[in-house]
Amino acid sequence: MIQTLPFGRTGHLSTRVLFGGAALSRATQAETDKAMETIMKYGVNHIDTSASYGESEVRLGPWMKKYRGQFFLATKTDGRTYQEAKDSIQKSLEHLQTDYLDMFQFHCVIEDSEFETIMGPGGALEAAIEARRQGLVRYIGITSHSLRAPIIHQKSLSRFDFDSILLPWNYQLASNPEYAANFKTAVKTAQAKNVAVQIIKTASRRWWIDKNQRWSTTWYEPYNDQKSMDLAIHWALSTPGVFINSLGDVSLLPMMLDAASRYEKAPTDAQMQELMRTQDAKPLWV
Repeated sequence: MIQTLPFGRTGHLSTRVLFGGAALSRATQAETDKAMETIMKYGVNHIDTSASYGESEVRLGPWMKKYRGQFFLATKTDGRTYQEAKDSIQKSLEHLQTDYLDMFQFHCVIEDSEFETIMGPGGALEAAIEARRQGLVRYIGITSHSLRAPIIHQKSLSRFDFDSILLPWNYQLASNPEYAANFKTAVKTAQAKNVAVQIIKTASRRWWIDKNQRWSTTWYEPYNDQKSMDLAIHWALSTPGVFINSLGDVSLLPMMLDAASRYEKAPTDAQMQELMRTQDAKPLWV
């Protein structure tokens, strides 16, 4: 089974690998059913999806209707204004067939201008706070991509008492001194406030060299053998207190969960350098 930790101040004991609903963006119901059976086999008890992940919420709906009490359920919105976020919450509740969301997050906030829209008068934050007051949402989070993610989160945590942040982290990103320093600062700030930290892109190998030979549903090329997956995931899990969102490909989900279930210690730097060399892994600046 996969180790569990308190998910920030929520107190929920979440598995350190969360099921990333992006994997269901183009999945059939049958593929979704198989994925859900797989995560339940490994004891995964936390689902993180988004209104913008294709049919993900709709596919998860029948499972939430039946097993809602077994999962911490999080979703996201790309809406930046009050009305957009309010509408998004209502649609997510309908699609997921639930009366409440454990976590509602502002998705992929990169630019300062969109951050200010969310946080300002008539912004999406007002809708999230209102929904929390109404019992439709329990906790509020924010996610960011790109090399600016740690900077956005430093700003986020200084402006509002968010319950969770999400940002990219892997061995390649750790080799970028500026990003690594900003990441560590953001994580230190979050953990001091008992804010949950989620990381993504942990299994990314590189950009697609030839998009015509793309074999995975992820927009980056992931590792696709067990040894490489083990090293990437074990390295990511060695970051204290963080939670990994599983990669956006249902076919690789069992491999990733298997790696997480066997985590004991971090790989050595020599092992990771060998992985970078033999897999021709490159930085993924997203």
